[in-house]
Amino acid sequence: MEIKVITVNLLQENTWVVRGQGDSCVLIDPGYRNDADRRQVLDAIGSLKPEAVLLTHGHPDHIYGVADLQRLCGLPVYMSPEDVKTMEYFDRVGKFGLPVADRNFSITPVADGSIVEAAGLKFRVISTPGHSPGSVCWLCEDEAVMFTGDTLFAGAIGRTDLIYGDYDDEIRSIMEKLVFLDGGILICPGHGGTSTIGTERVSNPFLEPFNEREEIPELNEL
Repeated sequence: MEIKVITVNLLQENTWVVRGQGDSCVLIDPGYRNDADRRQVLDAIGSLKPEAVLLTHGHPDHIYGVADLQRLCGLPVYMSPEDVKTMEYFDRVGKFGLPVADRNFSITPVADGSIVEAAGLKFRVISTPGHSPGSVCWLCEDEAVMFTGDTLFAGAIGRTDLIYGDYDDEIRSIMEKLVFLDGGILICPGHGGTSTIGTERVSNPFLEPFNEREEIPELNEL
């Protein structure tokens, strides 16, 4: 697996280009909106053959480039249907003054536990409602990598004050579905830098009541 990240649009969203076997790849949350961002993403794809788009949720900054990619490459787009209502809401009101996203694309629905195979890789869907009702994380267990969207960041969690967000659901999703995964799993979030499950388990301030100091031995010496 080879992973490239291109940070796009005014909200500094992470678009991930993931190379699998041979010259194939998948794209996760292609949020490019303008020509310059589009060129960066297409340059990152280069001669690779895209096989699928995986969406962590339906907020505009994560889907701006989806319709364009589907028209260009004929790609299936996998996402939770629980976030269709989220996309419909932002069709009407936009987000933080940004233009609405082009939603002229079709989706292939997924649910908790679904497996999507693309580019020679297997991605398991982990449903993590909270930031939005249809938020999911995409876990590639064979490569120990998880794409967490806006559910879990390095040192933070996703905001829940937007429409359909729910803080209790967010915490429940993280604590029941994510923090007890293998500590070595690399997390690639929708904004900001990468981290690991182990690091977030012991140091994420939003999970402080549940921190486990023994996960990182050097912390026990403090």
